[in-house]
Amino acid sequence: MPASRQAAEAELVRARTHVGSARQLAATDAEGAYTLAYDAARRALAAVLQNQGLRATSRGGHTVIYEAVRAQLDPPLGSVLRPFNRMRARRNEVEYRSSEAPTVTPAEVSADVTKVEALIDLAEKAIPAMPRY
Repeated sequence: MPASRQAAEAELVRARTHVGSARQLAATDAEGAYTLAYDAARRALAAVLQNQGLRATSRGGHTVIYEAVRAQLDPPLGSVLRPFNRMRARRNEVEYRSSEAPTVTPAEVSADVTKVEALIDLAEKAIPAMPRY
């Protein structure tokens, strides 16, 4: 796909909107809020790739997005990226095995929203500095 800073920035706006919605819903719909927070993180990582003209296919899914961005930014930024993989697993647990998974709590949402905001900040800073293909 063609590299597009404009499309990448639009994804980051969506990511910020999802984070705001997650914060608002945390107390009344923690599971929905968690899903929104995770999706915000996924959009931020996808924006980094979109800016370069790259995108994941359905074959590798969200794991590929994480691995592609991690390969470019870790080190030194792995500590900001790592929560995504844990959140992906937690979101899948809630989404696909909700009767077996521990309930998502507002505190869990709040803690991970903070990590997602750091990931979005990272994407906003990385996009202008990364090569485009």
